[in-house]
Amino acid sequence: MYSSVLCTHLIVVMPMNKIRIVQSAAHRLRFILPWLLDKLLPGSCLLCGGVSRDALCSSCCTRHIDWHVLRCAVCAIRLPGLSHNALCGACLAHPPAFDATYAATDYEAPIDYLVQHLKFHARLPLAQAFGRILSDMPTPPVMPDLLIAVPLSLERLAERGFNQSLEIAHTLAVRWKRPVSGTACIRVKHNQAQASLPLHQRRVNMRNAYAVQNSQLIANKRIGVVDDVMTTGHTLSELAHCLKRHGAAHVTNFVVARTPMR
Repeated sequence: MYSSVLCTHLIVVMPMNKIRIVQSAAHRLRFILPWLLDKLLPGSCLLCGGVSRDALCSSCCTRHIDWHVLRCAVCAIRLPGLSHNALCGACLAHPPAFDATYAATDYEAPIDYLVQHLKFHARLPLAQAFGRILSDMPTPPVMPDLLIAVPLSLERLAERGFNQSLEIAHTLAVRWKRPVSGTACIRVKHNQAQASLPLHQRRVNMRNAYAVQNSQLIANKRIGVVDDVMTTGHTLSELAHCLKRHGAAHVTNFVVARTPMR
């Protein structure tokens, strides 16, 4: 009882200039402490083991991220070095529902190792690194009004505990200063994982897999869809088809890795 009265008295009689000093010091500590922890307990790059504030150091990013290569403007498949066509043959013959795709790199070693560690071993700092890498790519001519992640089924989400694509999208949204929604679109079918199916079955497997919960968020908007890996594009095309049925004006994919043509 005495201590509480004493504390109240001390707060009342403390001069305003001292209160301001204490508040100012507390405000500075909010920024100084993380900086000190970063210096005293630095992280390490998951690839080379070198000191890094991020899960991937700048040297490894420079070595393994190749967004500058020539890619199809629609599906982001790597094109022959001397090609002058903006689109690949597959997109010319059978245009997908989405309008464009930006990929940071190909799904090859060691990026495949990192993606699998994020997805199956919950190495969530990698999601922040991937979001940063996507945000560092050249700014697309059509910037999205809203970011969404490729949704997981409830069963898959319960099994994994998180949606790796949504984790990447959150970092990208912060850096681009764009809103992100994890509920605008949901997956309504829990079917076989695409990676376990032969290529010719993947389109059928994804048919009617998605539903929009709030059309007002989608209608007349430019939507950016975030995913970790793009393989055949059937998943992203089905999602884009669903979004456009609900009025999306433009759908652009932002993927960390694109499976190269075999």
